[in-house]
Amino acid sequence: MTRLDPRRILLIHPLGYRKEAAGHDISRLANIMPPLGLASIAAYLEKNGIKVDLVDCYAHPQSDTLIRDLLLRWKPAMIGFSCTTSSFLDGVRIARQAKAALPGLKTVFGGVHVSALREGLLDSFPEVDFIVVGEGEQVLTELVIAETSEPEGIPGLIYRDRTNTPVFTGFRKTFLDLDTLPYPAYEKLAGYPDSYMLPIFNYPKAPNSSCISSRGCPYACSYCDRSVFRRSFRYNSAEYLYGHLSYLRDRFKIRHINFYDDQFTFNRQRVEDFTRMMIDRPLGMTFNCAVRAEHIDFDLLKTMKKAGCWMISLGIETGDENLLAQHRQNADLGMLAEKIRLIHKAGIRTKGLLMMGLPGESEQSIQRSMEYVFSLPVDDFNLAKFTPFPGSPIYEKIHELGAFEEDWEKMDCMSFQFIPKGMELEQLERLFIRFYKTHYMRPKVLLGYGAMLWRSPDSWRRFAKNFLDFIRFARSNQRLGTSVIEERNIIK
Repeated sequence: MTRLDPRRILLIHPLGYRKEAAGHDISRLANIMPPLGLASIAAYLEKNGIKVDLVDCYAHPQSDTLIRDLLLRWKPAMIGFSCTTSSFLDGVRIARQAKAALPGLKTVFGGVHVSALREGLLDSFPEVDFIVVGEGEQVLTELVIAETSEPEGIPGLIYRDRTNTPVFTGFRKTFLDLDTLPYPAYEKLAGYPDSYMLPIFNYPKAPNSSCISSRGCPYACSYCDRSVFRRSFRYNSAEYLYGHLSYLRDRFKIRHINFYDDQFTFNRQRVEDFTRMMIDRPLGMTFNCAVRAEHIDFDLLKTMKKAGCWMISLGIETGDENLLAQHRQNADLGMLAEKIRLIHKAGIRTKGLLMMGLPGESEQSIQRSMEYVFSLPVDDFNLAKFTPFPGSPIYEKIHELGAFEEDWEKMDCMSFQFIPKGMELEQLERLFIRFYKTHYMRPKVLLGYGAMLWRSPDSWRRFAKNFLDFIRFARSNQRLGTSVIEERNIIK
């Protein structure tokens, strides 16, 4: 039997679908985000003397041969996967191939999907040897160092005991202090930063990247997963944050950062300290962030603008206040509208984040959402197709609230897997297309994108390069709505 290196691991970010389709995936053309969780784990493992290779199949879809070559060349004792719901089965496929190529190899899976479904996955998927529940840095380090098939003393882990029964060792009692973590191992991501890109028209300069400066969320919305960080909320200090950006600028020439945090401004003092550093000791960088309306005011916004804040995203979700109140706290659309106007007044671009198809949705509530969004100075928006994920509160009772096709590979918010009671699929598709078309046909929106010629010239370069793919996507969406209606009519 081949001798494996017990102090080496290969980390994989699966693509989630057929690699042949990747070149025409509009979401990849518009946005490829680095797998920051895996990069953080890689840095932590190497800090503890463990050799790491990292393959991001989402950024590099043709990676099967590379994975096999790395396995045969370095013979790691373990291969690890970070999976969403839609990419989990692709991870299982790669794990099966890896075990065939390197007998004795152990597989470990982490991420929101496995943290939510836990022991049941070991019963259904023999390719999975271990599951990390929650944060991965400490658990994975201890698992590699333990070199044992029964690591009952490692909290945060699921494994099979000698009777082949899945065992969960329980949650870890303490959470990581984020300021003690090394910066993510960006250098292990092939082609970084050029292989990664923020959404078109969501940045002024390139190269750009993403950064996470907090974990968890203090709120409990019905549609959000709580399985990894549970009810914790932690964040890096302003000093760590400034140092992180300085490192990205000096090492990789990054010029713009998107903070991929749920609540960037929750701790006001942290933001004030960070923005003061950015003003007093400029890095020549700009940034985006996401906030809740409750945690911003005009004075803070003016300071953020001066420090380089270019765009702020807010979770609007729906413009129907009664529907919103069913799914999140403080459903005050009047207050939210006031804060959006303040962001605009401060000279910061605004991006609205919405969902269509929430339980309780109706054609009337969608119409109210359109009227609400179009009445506000929103520069850009993202409309996701609501998907109930394992680990979210709404998932437990979702079958009572509508029709749900739980096809994991399709659960990427790009298709309506859930149809609320009182609605039909073709109705949702028609309204989804109408929402986007109405937005992009408004004169002030067109003028705003025209201004991107000098505000974000790289975005226009990318748009021009992929123009035909965007047109094909728009037409396919139109055909999708029509074909769904035709199919239903034939059935009737």
